[in-house]
Parts: sequence; C-alpha cells; structure tokens
Amino acid sequence: MHRLVIGAGRAGVMPPPRKPASPFRYFNSSPEVIRLAVLMSSRFPLSLRNVENLLFEYGIDICHDTVRLWWNRFGPLFASNIRGQRARRMRGFRLCSGTWTRCT
Repeated sequence: MHRLVIGAGRAGVMPPPRKPASPFRYFNSSPEVIRLAVLMSSRFPLSLRNVENLLFEYGIDICHDTVRLWWNRFGPLFASNIRGQRARRMRGFRLCSGTWTRCT
C-alpha cells in the first residue's frame, strides 16, 4: 500500500519503507546454523576444530575457518543482542538488602 504525498514529483506516490537488511544475506548457511556455531564456540571452551567436529556430528559440514569468520562477523552482534535482552529483563528489579526484588 502506498502513501499519498502532496507535492511529490511522481504523481504523489511514495514507495513503502524498506525493511532493514539481514546481516546473514551474503551467507549460504542458514542463520540458525551460524548462530549455533558462534554460540557454541563462545559458551563452551571449545576450539574451532572442536566446533567443526560437533557440527559434523549433527550433519553440518563446514570448515573451522568458517567458524572463525562467523565468530568475527557475528560475535559482536549476538553479544549486543544478549546485553540488550539482559538489560530489559533487569528493568523493574532493584537490589534491596542483598536480594533482587521486583519493583511495584
């Protein structure tokens, strides 16, 4: 659906707003596989080759250099999302006499 804009050059029709581009758009693997590989290598003390071997057991055949590339590319993105979720969950709580309680 287009919005009508008065005084626009092209018959008053403005194109619909664009959705933000996905950070996964140039990768052939699914976002779920990328997220699994990055979170496995960050959550557990695993080497890149260990992550490669674990994913191979799940039927996903990738190279350890691919995991390193994904870690460098998507690690900061996932970390900022986790920090934002943690901050949203902690809003409404306060530290009162040594215990966290929900503010009412």
